[in-house]
Amino acid sequence: MQFLAAYIMKGRMQAMMVAAALALLSLAFPPASIVSSASVALVTLRRGATEGLYVLVCACLAAAVLSIFLKIGYQFALLYGLVLWTPVWLISIVLREGRNLGVAIEMAVLLGVVAVLGFYMYQPQPAQMWSGVLAVMMQPMLDAKPDDVPVEQIKQSAQVFAHFMTGAIAAGSVYGLLFGLFLARWWQAALYNPGGFRVEFLAMKGHAKLAMASMVLVSVAAFSSGMLAEISWNMVLVLFVLYTFIGTAVLHASFAVMKGSRFMVPFLYLTLVLIPHVMAIIAVIGLTDNWLNLRNKISNKTAE
Repeated sequence: MQFLAAYIMKGRMQAMMVAAALALLSLAFPPASIVSSASVALVTLRRGATEGLYVLVCACLAAAVLSIFLKIGYQFALLYGLVLWTPVWLISIVLREGRNLGVAIEMAVLLGVVAVLGFYMYQPQPAQMWSGVLAVMMQPMLDAKPDDVPVEQIKQSAQVFAHFMTGAIAAGSVYGLLFGLFLARWWQAALYNPGGFRVEFLAMKGHAKLAMASMVLVSVAAFSSGMLAEISWNMVLVLFVLYTFIGTAVLHASFAVMKGSRFMVPFLYLTLVLIPHVMAIIAVIGLTDNWLNLRNKISNKTAE
């Protein structure tokens, strides 16, 4: 995909058209949104906030024009572009100015936490709303195989999951935002600083104060009840994103200095794809890394 990065960096028109076209494509193929947001992020990382904003605004206008021919609705295209690109533009500015990938991820996650709190202020009973949404989504499946599906069990599970939908959607959005940022940073490194993204990613750390606050929030969620527990758990789901990335960086860096690293590192990412449940363990590693400092301990042992 390096050729696409080189094409984006040729000029404003190229960046704008790639971002707009892929944004509209993502309506049918969601992963394209990651590449679309990476286009805006790459320009911002390399050329600054003003240039990134120019591409963002022009891409929104281009998406609106293209949407007329696709009969999507230009108002929707404009809003979709703003929602898709504004967060990644802001986080790209944080990364460009601070040159700290960990801080950029923390800022993205905190935006997600604020979004969760804002949604609860806007919608006092979001679980009821999500229950209705899930019921509509599940109805075709229940109608298709009424005898094979335990209907009551599925409905009960949906009612439970409805209480965590706000945090789950916010966490998924933050993942998408950060994947776009990572792709842009990797493109930037590939074009102008080969190997730079790998070094930056493996050195990534969180802040101890935020880790302590996260542990307090988990305690509040676990030992409280009612709406306070629900809001806390939804915020924890978003913070989970931060510690999965830090934990992955810790394990990657640790495995990279061990014998057989050429097999262990790919096995790590293969496990993440095939067994998503291990993300909980990785998040715990990322959360406790501020005190365990596993990377240095393992590096020192292998050096002995």
